[in-house]
Amino acid sequence: MDLNTVWFILITVLFIGYFFLEGFDYGVGMLLPFIAKDDTERRMIINTIGPHWDGNEVWLLTAGGALFAAFPEWYATLFSGFYLPLFLMLVGLIVRAVAFEYRSKEDSLKWRYNWDRMIFLGSFLTALLWGVAIANIMRGTPIDATKTYTGGFFNLLNPYGLIGGVTFVVLFLFHGAVFLSLKIGGEFQKRIVETAQKLWLPSVIMAVIFILYTYFDVDIFSAKGLSAFVPPLLAAVSLVLSGFYLKSNKAGISFILTSLTVVFITVAVFFTLYPNVMISSTSPEYNLTIYNASASQYTLGVMTWVAGILVPFILVYQAWSYIVFKKRLTKDSELEY
Repeated sequence: MDLNTVWFILITVLFIGYFFLEGFDYGVGMLLPFIAKDDTERRMIINTIGPHWDGNEVWLLTAGGALFAAFPEWYATLFSGFYLPLFLMLVGLIVRAVAFEYRSKEDSLKWRYNWDRMIFLGSFLTALLWGVAIANIMRGTPIDATKTYTGGFFNLLNPYGLIGGVTFVVLFLFHGAVFLSLKIGGEFQKRIVETAQKLWLPSVIMAVIFILYTYFDVDIFSAKGLSAFVPPLLAAVSLVLSGFYLKSNKAGISFILTSLTVVFITVAVFFTLYPNVMISSTSPEYNLTIYNASASQYTLGVMTWVAGILVPFILVYQAWSYIVFKKRLTKDSELEY
């Protein structure tokens, strides 16, 4: 296995961590203004992700940095071609971060509720745009011989891209609701479980639509043969089973299964892309691959040593933070936000 493939796998792992952790994070943010009846319940919801949301975003920063260093041509084409969606995504992340920090600065309920709506908006916008971006990367975008994106913003808002965006939103909503059912106790938990159960079927429906649309409209599966269907099939099975375990009051198993759904979807995207990193709808000759978009072998070698030393520390720290704050929250708990 060469270093180009190693770094493609490492970037895949970083995005798996990001979508898994920020998936329920965004889901919780989107549910915030709707599932809670009063300010206390909204504070409980925010406290479930309060110690983690900024740490979860480190996965995105690390993935972006790795992309820039290991595959600079991929980074350049992606960030120039998807400039406006990524800018809007950044706005959503900034609004969301500010809202987390500012909502508790005033005792006014109106002040807090307005910032809660900003948390919803930032979470929704980011989840939607990620779905649109991932779908377009799978479908292919107009890229010319100079590795330059030649389309516009509205090229990305095609039916397949929008279905991808809606699928991500609904899936993250379900993922977030199941996470909340593990973190909150008392009467509030019952309403959360009911909400999660209502979100399960729309998640399954959108996932099936997205998979079928991909099969009939996108050529990404053709090069890999039957093996390309294994990850999406595992994702679908995990998603279906998560609903059954949720109805059996086994929220822990259900959360593991929703997490596996996100993991398998991410694996499916990167597995079917490989060895490409961006597909050109103009001509297959203009595809960006792990070889024509990569940095030098020396750079990849140095980065491999750095990643081998630092990544284990990041994993240990993040696991520790979830262990420390694993306790369920009730209305009697001390709330920070």
